[in-house]
Amino acid sequence: MTMSSRKRVVLLGATGSIGESALRVIAAHPDKLELVGIAARAGWEKLAGIADLHRVAHVGLFDEAAHAAAKKSGRFRPGTQFYCGLPGLNELARLAGADLVLVAVVGTTALEPTLAAIAAKKTVALASKEILVLAGKFVMAAARTHGVRLLPVDSEHNAVFQCIEGHPQAGVRRILLTASGGAFRDWPVEKLRDVKPADALKHPNWAMGPKITADSATLANKGLELIEAQALFGLRPEQCQAVMHPQSIVHCLVEYQDGAMLAQLSPPSMTFAIQHALLYPERAPGVEAPLDFTKLLSLEFRPVDETRFPMLRLARQVMTAGGTAPAIYNAANEIAVAAFFAERIPFLAIPHVVEQTLAAVPNHEPAGLADVLAIDAEARRVAQTKIESHNAKI
Repeated sequence: MTMSSRKRVVLLGATGSIGESALRVIAAHPDKLELVGIAARAGWEKLAGIADLHRVAHVGLFDEAAHAAAKKSGRFRPGTQFYCGLPGLNELARLAGADLVLVAVVGTTALEPTLAAIAAKKTVALASKEILVLAGKFVMAAARTHGVRLLPVDSEHNAVFQCIEGHPQAGVRRILLTASGGAFRDWPVEKLRDVKPADALKHPNWAMGPKITADSATLANKGLELIEAQALFGLRPEQCQAVMHPQSIVHCLVEYQDGAMLAQLSPPSMTFAIQHALLYPERAPGVEAPLDFTKLLSLEFRPVDETRFPMLRLARQVMTAGGTAPAIYNAANEIAVAAFFAERIPFLAIPHVVEQTLAAVPNHEPAGLADVLAIDAEARRVAQTKIESHNAKI
């Protein structure tokens, strides 16, 4: 591949943990990848360093004050084009000349830019699981309509993609996504009553943002991934399962109708999945060392205890219910986790808030994206009332 045929990448969410890993991959393959657009929520100083290092001319900031500060700073190269707010993210997602948009924006903010990239017929590398949970039906339909390939960046979904590519879908019996168990995997259940926000940030294997690290501890993250897998790969709820795997080396198992299983293995670093998506279908040396089988390596698997991890049980229920139930689950969880980090509710109250919100917000088949977004807003409002009710009982 010549310099002129490099794949041109827009990175939305450049300053987060996924963005940082993506930048390492891009820097390692200057002959194959060119960064042409970047965006962040508010961290314009960090964005300035990225823009300077990679000579990026298109820079977006979601926060209006940060956008104004960046333009006045004089820290960006002459001729830099700035983009502001959600309209700016959408414009970057449609950037002329870009080949691939890596969506690493946290939460539901990623929905509109993803749809904008799809409508512009860009290949989309998707790291934001919430949008497929929220509106998977509409996102996948848009991708089919525009003939756009969605490349999963989540390590588990990327692993499934690698294991099923080239195999007829009818041959797949089920997929199993692996779960590390998070920060409290080995804690006695009674000790979970005393969990503090700082405890929830200490993941045993992965370096991730606060919200996803907390979700790993409740297994809400695995629940969201199962819902996402159902949408991405066109599977039935019962075909999407989870298994505990403390080492985080096997990222998925795909079982076929004949009983054979394929697994994808790599060290617990997001660079492997990100590089696969950015360079697909090409393979190239990675930025980190692969597994070393000259050293002792043990792989352990065990069933998930849904009594200890009720968020997984709730996820399976909303997968079966369908409709807006997954969106309600996602919204309530976001509100509950934020309340936990604000020390408004204890760790063990997170699944209670989600379950109560699911019971309180009626489920129905959404008519369109506006309907889904309205339900998302309603679920967040109801979750807040459940938190206030919980606090009133303390």
